[in-house]
Amino acid sequence: MNGISLRAAVLVTALAIIGGGAQAQVNFDDVEITTTDVGGGIYMFRPLNGDAEVGGNMIAAVGEDGVLLIDSNFEPMYAKTKAAIAALTDLSVRYLVNTHHHRDHTGANVHFGEDGTTIVSHETMRDVLAEGSINGLTGNVLPPAPEAAIPTLTYTEEMTLELQGLAAQLIHPVDPHTNGDTYVFFPDANVFVTGDIVTFGRYPNIDIAYDGHIDRMIDSVDSSLEMIDEGTKVVPGHGPVGDKTTLIEFRQMLAASRDRVKALMDQGRTLDEIIAARPNADYDQAMNVETRRIENWVRVIYYSYRPM
Repeated sequence: MNGISLRAAVLVTALAIIGGGAQAQVNFDDVEITTTDVGGGIYMFRPLNGDAEVGGNMIAAVGEDGVLLIDSNFEPMYAKTKAAIAALTDLSVRYLVNTHHHRDHTGANVHFGEDGTTIVSHETMRDVLAEGSINGLTGNVLPPAPEAAIPTLTYTEEMTLELQGLAAQLIHPVDPHTNGDTYVFFPDANVFVTGDIVTFGRYPNIDIAYDGHIDRMIDSVDSSLEMIDEGTKVVPGHGPVGDKTTLIEFRQMLAASRDRVKALMDQGRTLDEIIAARPNADYDQAMNVETRRIENWVRVIYYSYRPM
């Protein structure tokens, strides 16, 4: 199974964690990319089908000599992403940074790689993409990504990428969402890009099969809060642009959810009983979260402490 344990395959299949909408359920002809200028030559691309989010956010940072793109979304989004970039500049994409391996953030890598773009990631994320993975959207085993989709420039703890007039600091937090996460800070623009370590307006996905853990997600958010200030624009992996206050509220939700689930676990409740208790009903209602996401959020917290 390309180095992936059977246990991991069973776990994610059982959870059926939904990260951004399964590709097979989307008519990509209907998807529109909305562009938000977050300042300093940084733009967020958010693909939407009506009000429904399709895959993860992408970020285009426009330097004087090229573009740095963060994440590539699903493979069918390539042409629309290129068109969104062309609406900003006629410069080519020199770097594509992947925040993690999930295919709603890496699916179109192959086409950018074929264009000659340098694909960049944490070294662990590169290995997962090259070896094949468990699709966190469907629970299916995914084959290795095509060679052109595999990152050719990797790092271990930190890296800085530079274009003329633009610097991006890549930082690897330890196993919050996956074991190969990257967040990106643009100090001159004061823009912080989180990948799926942070989501606004919905519960995050913690990929237990790839070492994600609720405690480490909270720790990573705490580290992020130390890096930013009240003027920082925070671009999440999913959802609209936020700021430090939004990130603090997200952190409060993470901690409250964890504490509530752990309290029920300490009482000896089973997973099914905890799910039925709806421990996060206030957040469920405030975010208008569908039942599948409500239940999976409880599961990933539970399995952070009691692996299958």
